[in-house]
Amino acid sequence: MLDTPFRGAEARALGLLSASQLYGTRFRRIYPDVFAPATLELDLGVRSQAAYLLVRDRGGVLGGYSAALLLGADCGPRHAPAEVLVPRYLRAYPGLRVRFGTPSGGDVVEVEGCRVTAPLRTAWDLARWLPLEEAVVAVDALAHGRDFTPADLLSRCAALPGARGCRRLPTVVAMADPRAESPMETRLRIRLVGSGLPSPAVQYPVLDEHGFVLARVDLAYPESKLAIEYDGALHFDRHRTELDRRRDAILATHGWVTVRLGKDDVDPWMPETARRIWDVLTLRAPASLAHGSTSVPSSSWLRQTP
Repeated sequence: MLDTPFRGAEARALGLLSASQLYGTRFRRIYPDVFAPATLELDLGVRSQAAYLLVRDRGGVLGGYSAALLLGADCGPRHAPAEVLVPRYLRAYPGLRVRFGTPSGGDVVEVEGCRVTAPLRTAWDLARWLPLEEAVVAVDALAHGRDFTPADLLSRCAALPGARGCRRLPTVVAMADPRAESPMETRLRIRLVGSGLPSPAVQYPVLDEHGFVLARVDLAYPESKLAIEYDGALHFDRHRTELDRRRDAILATHGWVTVRLGKDDVDPWMPETARRIWDVLTLRAPASLAHGSTSVPSSSWLRQTP
């Protein structure tokens, strides 16, 4: 119990701690009567667990990025505030975002001992609350591998037409693609399209001449035989790097070129990345660009920081 966030009153009632121990150097107070080991990193997961303890007896639930994280759709910044949804007033605290509302029974599930908004409700909330790009990222992450589609968000808005933020939901839904397997993959796709490039295929299966799958690539322009892979931290492991190199070589024997991108290529160097992709497309299959944008990405866009 004492290695994760806990209620101080409960720990004392169970005889686990004395008052002097509770307020000593071993623990830190996060919210009123909510403590955690002083050595525990206060990331979003820890702060979300602490926030739930704060609102648990007030009828509150975790929502937003906190709910997404516990649902396995980690799409928020590391230092994002914990988010709670409560039925009545609760003062704000550092590192805590409070929203007011009472979700229906079908909108709440229990995960790891915490009541959180269900995947569809969480996607609906984040799609309305966040800036456009991050809204699409959240919808992709929450809909990935689940039993709802982004289009279901529109049905929810039709049932609740006065809900704040619903007017821009059609744009979010049109941009979403839950086949994406990581938030950075979604951001890369959005920014490629925002640069004026054609929309790439997502999680595209590259087949050999017999119809067998050689590889499934993050993004692709099949007409140009261009594969784009986003390499997160795991790809810098020596074994994974060798596997990636072998796969790229196999694709090359079938006429495909692979462009591997990292975090810096998406932010802050996305303008240069967009130009690089455009040049490859132009060289490999100029006619294929007629299916998307018909002009080179504007220099004004390329000078902007996404």
